[in-house]
Amino acid sequence: MYDDMKAKVEHVVDKGKVIDDYITDDRRRRAFNQWSKGFTQMDHPTVIQVILDTSKDKDISGHSLPSLIYVSRQKSKTSPHHFKAGALNVLLRVSAAMTNAPVILTQDCDMYSNDPGTPLRVLCYLSDPEVKSNLAFIQFPQRYHGLNEDDIYASEYKRVFQINSLGLDGLKGPNYVGSGCFFLRRALFGGPSAPVPPEISELNPDHAVNEPIEWQNILALSHHVAGCNYENQTQWGSKIGFRYGSLVEDFYTGYRLQCEGWKSVFCNPERAAFLGDVPITLVDVLSQCKRWCIGLFQVTFSKYNTLIYGSQSMGVFISLAYSHYAFWPIWCIPVSVYCFLPQLALANHVTIFPKVLEPWFFLYVFLVLGAYGQDFVDFVLAGGTVRRWWNAQRLWMIRGLTCYMFGSVEYMLKSAGISTHGFSLTSKVVDDAQSKRYGQGIFEFGVPSPLFVPLTMAAIINLVSFMLGLAGFLRGNAEEGLGLQMILTGLIVLNCLPIYGAIALRSDAGKMSTKITVISTFMSVALYYISSLLF
Repeated sequence: MYDDMKAKVEHVVDKGKVIDDYITDDRRRRAFNQWSKGFTQMDHPTVIQVILDTSKDKDISGHSLPSLIYVSRQKSKTSPHHFKAGALNVLLRVSAAMTNAPVILTQDCDMYSNDPGTPLRVLCYLSDPEVKSNLAFIQFPQRYHGLNEDDIYASEYKRVFQINSLGLDGLKGPNYVGSGCFFLRRALFGGPSAPVPPEISELNPDHAVNEPIEWQNILALSHHVAGCNYENQTQWGSKIGFRYGSLVEDFYTGYRLQCEGWKSVFCNPERAAFLGDVPITLVDVLSQCKRWCIGLFQVTFSKYNTLIYGSQSMGVFISLAYSHYAFWPIWCIPVSVYCFLPQLALANHVTIFPKVLEPWFFLYVFLVLGAYGQDFVDFVLAGGTVRRWWNAQRLWMIRGLTCYMFGSVEYMLKSAGISTHGFSLTSKVVDDAQSKRYGQGIFEFGVPSPLFVPLTMAAIINLVSFMLGLAGFLRGNAEEGLGLQMILTGLIVLNCLPIYGAIALRSDAGKMSTKITVISTFMSVALYYISSLLF
């Protein structure tokens, strides 16, 4: 059945239309007739199709099936669509017009249910009289079934989705992370004590829908609220629904809800409630993170700044927790400094760290070992392995040199009115060769992305500096105090081993592009020459 469906989908994509042989009844024929020659991804009318109606459709045992409705909102090149937040708000309004159920689950397209008992866990929280009065949502951690053994791209985000969420649960609750989250519909219409009514009574969370979902008036209202101009002159996206103004609509919406006085709950059962896929190429991982960085800065430099507005609305501790994420991109500054400055100084025989017998040396070692030690213990206690922890700290360095840096630069350019590349989605398409390399734990560098230039530069400069420093030590003429710089450089070289292999040892399609290697080499030589003049 799956192979048959796959063949049909590929045939439709190839031909650009659905042939009559694939249409089994008049209801589906009426739906597919809406796809005309002028129907494009960014310019098309609203399409709402009832696929299953619980009042009519039964399974093979005679039990009622849940209603299933396909919704494609109207798109127009002249109207902003607000990306995922806009799509969620359309679904919020259409579902209100059809059923107005009090509980909503948001789920990404590549996530699926792994435990049919999950709704019962949610109802336990929603029925608890001690928390239900100001409970906005129940967040389950994002967990994945497609990770390779050592999670080479640190796609598990164990600290973000599990460790930190557990800590936030002791304050006002975890942040909304975009998927695996059950919302109380009422929470999206103003604060617990200050509700914001929608523009029409049919969308009010207390409104009762008594008509069948295929009733003409219900379908007409559903099409109306899914129109691309419906939100004009309304409070959707500002005070109602999922919030606009940031590419990380999940972070922003959860933050704004908690500022309004709502709380959330973190539920992390042993059996994963939901499982999903992860990007299997490095460029997809970094591009996704770059998009997050831009969105986080959009929150940071707005009137809803997490430090100022957040501390006034929620208190200092939860404000600092949100600020930890909101200021994520600025990690590019210390990471870049530590990946280049000590190494260039080492290559020029200049000491910048404390010498072994100086008091500052012991403080420096204590801070470094303490920070990494705490991170390691937290990671392992949360079910991680040593190799996954090593890959997580490697990817932290890689993100600092790539997506954090590029995301910060792109945000500044956009703020200055300079055009940059548009919004891009994370690829959900799996290439067989890429999938095989990912399963074997081999890094993917095949796309000649500018993101790889600073990363490759760091790999080259650290390797050259380490070799020069090692040669100095072996000759016995090394400067006193260069030991810490050698250790730091050596650790970064270890982290860069996949890059060296992609540059010099591999011949598959995932090797480093020659173009990126040449550009990075020339820029590394130029940077070394400049440093020799300064040092």
